[in-house]
Amino acid sequence: MSDYPDSVAFLGQWGRFQQVVFFLLCASIVPNGFGAFNLVFLTDAPGHRCSVPDVGLTEDWRAAIIPVQLSRCSRFRLDVVRNLSAQGLVPGRDVNLTDLEQEGCVDGWSYSRDVYQSTIVSEFDLVCSEQWKLTFISTVFFVGVLLGSFFSGQLSDRFGRKPVLFLTMGVQMVFTFIQVFSTSWIMFTVLLFINGLGQISNFVAALVLGTEILTGHVRVLYSSMGACLSFTLGYMMLPGCAYLLRDWTSLLLALSLPCLAYLPLWWFIPESPRWLLSQGRVEEAESIVRKAAKWNKVQAPLVIFQDYTVQNPNAFDLLRTSKHSDISDYDTFCLHADPYMSCFISAAVEVPAYISGWLVLRYFPRRRSICCSLLLQAVSLFLIQLVPQTLPYLSIALEMLAKYFVTITFSMMFAYIAELYPTLLRNTAVGVCSTVGRLGNCIFGLLNLIPPNTYVLHLPYIIIGTLGCVAALAALYIPESFGQPLPETIQQMHKRERWALYTEF
Repeated sequence: MSDYPDSVAFLGQWGRFQQVVFFLLCASIVPNGFGAFNLVFLTDAPGHRCSVPDVGLTEDWRAAIIPVQLSRCSRFRLDVVRNLSAQGLVPGRDVNLTDLEQEGCVDGWSYSRDVYQSTIVSEFDLVCSEQWKLTFISTVFFVGVLLGSFFSGQLSDRFGRKPVLFLTMGVQMVFTFIQVFSTSWIMFTVLLFINGLGQISNFVAALVLGTEILTGHVRVLYSSMGACLSFTLGYMMLPGCAYLLRDWTSLLLALSLPCLAYLPLWWFIPESPRWLLSQGRVEEAESIVRKAAKWNKVQAPLVIFQDYTVQNPNAFDLLRTSKHSDISDYDTFCLHADPYMSCFISAAVEVPAYISGWLVLRYFPRRRSICCSLLLQAVSLFLIQLVPQTLPYLSIALEMLAKYFVTITFSMMFAYIAELYPTLLRNTAVGVCSTVGRLGNCIFGLLNLIPPNTYVLHLPYIIIGTLGCVAALAALYIPESFGQPLPETIQQMHKRERWALYTEF
């Protein structure tokens, strides 16, 4: 069986066909960056205090009814304060406020509109004793992302990259739009879970589709920098949209409605010829390549693909045939003031990181590069513990440095995983590894439920840094793929593994 890159070498690497596929797939990824982090603004808690109804209190008592230390979640008993106010007593002079009995915010809360007009926190009163629901909502979203990553990979390997790409895009668009009409936090959470099913699944489908269509250096450029920078572009657009719109329903509409513009892309983005060949659909694969030849204005040979055989592995082959599945899963697991500016800076730091990741993939071996970036991330996190509290900006700088190295690893891991596995299992493999990565989001999100005074302040940094060190060592046992063609069959993947045994150290 001839190699796919050799069979389509007559197309070149950067003709009109490749350019259209490259930029349209990048465009399809932008909404993922927008949607992946919108909970930052949707679930942010505005300033709030107990609401006090108009019951004829004097100005002094209206100002004093909210305790200074517990103004967000309690107030002095309204009936007591009303009686004291009616008697003409002055708080602090005639009445010792520390002796007054307190009660919860039985009349609801008043929310500040200095930063937001509304969020789901103010919409459904998710504050004080209800604050735990915010962590629950985020966890449910990541569980949806987790399940979507796992099942969409298998669906993509079974039914094709293109149908799953547009299906997950549609899931995000439709259910993000329906979220606008949520009447309770439970309804919002259920819709968010379904939305999560299409979130990273869409990114993975686009990543694998571009990786299989493009060849050579263009493939590395797309899988490392093109796809990831498109994701970051959506991420960077998010704080600007949130700043201009300021309320949660408008933000969701801004995310969902523009996705209608992506529907016509169905007629311009082709199915993966590699996947069609793996299914024995040689004529359809040749039809796509001949169309590409017309777009690139080159002459296609009479017979493009010869002696292609069909295999039918499934997701269990991912576990039976290769040891590096678990290791790459583990490596992926270890990777995650003014809210608008903070979000933008967090997104902007990813731009040089993705460029660095592309340069590393372009010129250096995968294994040692990923190992080094994981270790540097761990060192940055460990150093945060040594920074005195009088130097907060140094801590922030180290956090951003750790994020820089994590982002480099993130971009390299997706490209690396896609290079390790054969066409028949590629989307499943990337999906499974992404699934394990989402486990990290779910588990570490639960740390928010632990009261700050019950654990070491830097515990998350210690955990993530330690896992990064272990993952760095595990990365050394993954086969190298630098400078090698994508494997088409399980046999080719095994051949690469056997070669790795001789070059491990």
